[in-house]
Formats: sequence, structure tokens, C-alpha cells
Amino acid sequence: MGPQKRDKLIVINQHLDKPASPIIEAGQAANRTAAQHVFEDYRSRKSDNTLRRHQTDLARFAEFLAQAGLAAGDLLHDPGAWEGITWGIVEAFRNWMTQQGDAVNSINARLSTVKTYAKLAAKAGVISDQEHALIRTVSGYSSKEGRRIDERRDQTRRGAKKAAAVRVTDEQAKALKAQPDTPQGRRDALLMCLLLDHGLRVGEVAALKVSDLDLKTGMMVLYRPKVDLLQTHKLTADTLRAAHAYFNARNIPEQPDAPLLCASRKGGALTDAGMSERAITQRVKVLGEAVDIAGLSAHDCRHYWATYWAGRVNPFQLKQAGGWASMTTVDRYVEASQIANEGMA
Repeated sequence: MGPQKRDKLIVINQHLDKPASPIIEAGQAANRTAAQHVFEDYRSRKSDNTLRRHQTDLARFAEFLAQAGLAAGDLLHDPGAWEGITWGIVEAFRNWMTQQGDAVNSINARLSTVKTYAKLAAKAGVISDQEHALIRTVSGYSSKEGRRIDERRDQTRRGAKKAAAVRVTDEQAKALKAQPDTPQGRRDALLMCLLLDHGLRVGEVAALKVSDLDLKTGMMVLYRPKVDLLQTHKLTADTLRAAHAYFNARNIPEQPDAPLLCASRKGGALTDAGMSERAITQRVKVLGEAVDIAGLSAHDCRHYWATYWAGRVNPFQLKQAGGWASMTTVDRYVEASQIANEGMA
């Protein structure tokens, strides 16, 4: 071997034996730490409602894996539980839900959650970049594809979730807001006004405090956690009237931090505790049955509100008032008019 080659090999060996620089070692350690906490960091920035939905979605994914004979770890918290997940498994999950009769919207939502956590697992180094790129190609169903799917399968929906919103007429909405002049009745009147006149989500109603309503100015401040938005609504005449009746009877202004809507006992007496989302849902169903509406929910009231105002304000104002993030969501809430060109001829 010549002296030049020998010198070159000595330089190479010296380079290979050279220890990694402190910044390289620190960067690798930081990557390992970040990989361990990637799920925790992501989840810390999401709302409780989003996390509950993710838990439900991933429980459905775990159910699929179990039926396939695959033991699933903690898919919600542990990136390592995603080791071995491939695009074929994700696509099989989508097809399995379709065969099981899951609603198309539910399929799309659950598939989106699985892909989100697969992305995090790829960031943690558990799923390869190549496999993650293939997982991203697994798509849900468009509205048109969803209709075709439902037409061809025997079981089109799974669970108690309704395929379409229960329709509420203007007369029924008026009757729902006209409750008896009793403690529970005054509470119910305000509840229905908030749902029918303002289109609030059930969680938004449950979160309202006494101080969120200003009866002197006729304004309401509310937080919409789904879109992380703080809004001010001008109370409608019916809502303001119902709020005055409810506040005056309870002397509520002395308790500004208390829940706005009080829970009730079997006999109708109100307590100091607030109404939970489940209690509101159940109460709306009972009030709906009283005016011959079967299966009424707070969500149906939001549909009614959106449909009522769709032909009276421009779409962008409706989007803002409803606290929606996109116009696509607005379209899903508004019922199609019986006459397509209503008000245009």
C-alpha cells in the first residue's frame, strides 16, 4: 500500500473513532424524549370533547383489531401501541366499519382519528415514513359515495344515532318555548330559547354561568370550545323574557358564578347544581314528546335554528352566528328548501 493511501485510511479511521459532538448527542436525546411524549403533547392542546371523541374512535379501532386476532395496546396514549399498523390494516378497518353498518359520517370521523394518531406514531419513529405515506392514501367516503354505500348495504346505520335531524316546525318551536310558570317551567323555557333562538350546542348551554347573561344590555357571552371561540349574542325577545322570569324568581343575580341552568328533582323543584349535558339531552327529549315530537334532541334544535335563518341572512353571517369553522359544516345543518328558488322569482 502506497504512503498516500495509508495516510488517507489513517484520516478516515480517525474520523470514525471521533466521538459525536455534544450538539449531535443532545439532538438525539431530544428526539428520543420528544418521541416518548408526542401523544401527550398533542392531547394537551385538544378540548375535552375532542379527546372523548378520540377515545371512542380508537376504542372502535381496538375492537376491530381484537376481532382480527390482533392485541391492541394503549392506542390513545402510547405511540408504541401503533407498531405494526399498516395502510392495509387501516383500509381493512374502514371496510369493516362499512360492513358493520356504521354511519358514513362516523366512518369518516374514526378514520380521520386513526390517521391522526398514525401520523403522531410516525413522528415518534414507530411507523416508517413510507408506511405513513401509504396510510395517508386511505380515504373516507364523499357524500355521493356515502349515499351509494347506504343504497347497497343491508345495514346502513349502527347504534342509536339518527340518520337525519328531527324536523321542528315554527309552531312546535313556539310551543317548546311556552313552558308553565313554575320553577322548572321557567328554567325549561330559557333552555329551549337558548337552543331554538340561538342554536347553541348542548355543551355550550351546560357551560353557561349566570354572569354570562346581562339582562340590562340584553347580551350573552358564550364560549364555543369546539372552535375555540368566544362570542357575544344579542338575546332574542323570547330569550330575554324567559331569562327575566327565571332570574327574578330565583334571585339569581346574587350568584354570578353559579351555573345558569339549575338541575331539578323528580317533583320539579330546582337545586343549586347545574344541568349536565346528559340531563339537558334527556329534558329536551321529554319536552319534545309533550308537543308530539318523538326523539327530539338539542342537536335537532340547532338544525331548526340554522334552517330558519338560512333564508333570512347571508351564509357568512349564519356561519359566524352558529360558531362554525367552515361553510361545509353550515350546509350539513341546513335543510334543503322544498322550493329550490324560494324568494328568487
